[in-house]
Amino acid sequence: MADTMFFSRDSKVFVAPLNTAGAEVAGAIWEIPVLDGFSFSQATNTSEVTLNEMSAGSNVSRRGRKMFTDSYAPAEWSFSTYARPFKSADGYVAGAAADDDKHSAVEECLWAMLAGQAQYTVPADGTEAAWGDAITKGDADMDIVFTASNKTTLGKANIYFTLGGTTGESAITYKIANCCMNEAGIDFDIDGIATINWSGMGTIITEQAASPTRTRFEAIAGTNNFIRNRLTELTATSSVSGSALTYALTLTGGSITISNNMTFLTPETLGVINQPLDHVTGTRSVSGSFTCYLSNGTHGSMDLWEDLIGATGVVTNAFNLNFKVGGAGGTPRIELAMPACHLEVPTHSIDDVISVEMSFHALGTDIESADELSVKYVGA
Repeated sequence: MADTMFFSRDSKVFVAPLNTAGAEVAGAIWEIPVLDGFSFSQATNTSEVTLNEMSAGSNVSRRGRKMFTDSYAPAEWSFSTYARPFKSADGYVAGAAADDDKHSAVEECLWAMLAGQAQYTVPADGTEAAWGDAITKGDADMDIVFTASNKTTLGKANIYFTLGGTTGESAITYKIANCCMNEAGIDFDIDGIATINWSGMGTIITEQAASPTRTRFEAIAGTNNFIRNRLTELTATSSVSGSALTYALTLTGGSITISNNMTFLTPETLGVINQPLDHVTGTRSVSGSFTCYLSNGTHGSMDLWEDLIGATGVVTNAFNLNFKVGGAGGTPRIELAMPACHLEVPTHSIDDVISVEMSFHALGTDIESADELSVKYVGA
């Protein structure tokens, strides 16, 4: 019998959020369509003992070494998804995450892990399921806030990678337990589709006897929930020049990165192979950059550069940036609002058409607040 071949294009990814007891929530397993280039791995931490001594006579010297496995490093995983807002069907349908004509997203469970405790409740009476924090679904949009993210630990999930075999042969499933969401990066490739790059860590990778059964998969086969980056608009308002001013900036590209800067803790007991314990959060960081052509129009990119380079008395400037990925009134779209961004002085890029790149750092109302960013999904 020939060996089974496994192809990445046959693979599927499932995410199962965990409750406070560390168990998977019944009826809450998302199938997440991912792009090519996903990865997962786990390494070991080792110690080396070596001998290095002078001659013991007759030009004899011991030069050996010994290796010890100290612990498993935390499992690391990453994959990319399209940002896919949609409006749930009116009335319950198979695989729905919302059953009352609400706005939702194919990848909503990943946002729940990034921004909060990811506690998902499926009522026994058949009423609408809901997230405990971070995500609020409504008739007009789905809102994601980070006000519940000032925690030592955030939401966890088991993530399953099912690698499909040759047609007619068995697949193999790997489970990464107790995964946390460390970082999400949103790219605005002008000729592409809105994409989010997700990455995080987990405790251990194990092989499973079977692939999990999906229960949340509404709209994953839809064709009207992809967002075209070329339609993206940016509103930038600031008082850096002394009065409230909105700059006219037309983007050619950009990105936003949201990071929890997590650390995984692992015991260091001698004589055993220690396994990763759990994660703790670090400083929350929201930053990014955008590019546009150098323009001398009224309140254009040249005026912005001049205002920033001339603001020698402003230690921390404050810009209200609102990215509307997919257009201001288009559907589907994502809106990313950052009311207090510190902009660095733009740098010039000398190409056929001269452009400028502007880096920014989203800040909270104060150093203790978690209102740097809010996200709004609007489905078609």
